[in-house]
Amino acid sequence: MTIILIGGTSHTGKSTLAARLGDRLGIDVMSTDKLGRHPGRPWPVVRPEVAEFYRSLSPETIHWFLKVHHENMRPRLGNLIETAPAAGLVLEGSALRPEYMAGWNATARVFLHADPAFLTDRIRISSQYDTLSTEARALVDVFTERSLRENAEGLEAARRHDITLIDAADGDTMARLAESLVSDHRRLAEEPAKD
Repeated sequence: MTIILIGGTSHTGKSTLAARLGDRLGIDVMSTDKLGRHPGRPWPVVRPEVAEFYRSLSPETIHWFLKVHHENMRPRLGNLIETAPAAGLVLEGSALRPEYMAGWNATARVFLHADPAFLTDRIRISSQYDTLSTEARALVDVFTERSLRENAEGLEAARRHDITLIDAADGDTMARLAESLVSDHRRLAEEPAKD
């Protein structure tokens, strides 16, 4: 059975890579974003409680809350992996922290990361930053800071746990990774089942 885990912070291309793999492999794709939400991206519509959360807490505290949220999701994610469909599963999301992936049975564990400038640009483009009010920009800036912290911490954890690292800005490497995972899946599908 093929189980592919794709982690990384927001805006690194996890969903795009997962969808490409799911289509090519003909297996289910699931996002951790559908299972539980952190205190929300600050766009396109900002709920007052989310705005207050981002305005009132330090960057360290916001990042800590995100990690607590991921830890709370961890048992459910482990169960999803253990009970994956026989055909296989591509599971992607920022809750797939490298230290969690290292302990789960998977065919492939990948962490997408990006240079801070690249990540900041992607977040700003996605949020239409240049069209936002000063208050809305401040919220995007806080979200960006949290994402940059998560990116740096995840990169170090992926190195420590020997998780495959892919630079989100390197489209060629992403394409080669996808082809390699497709080949691995096909090879595994052709192997006789072991008792």
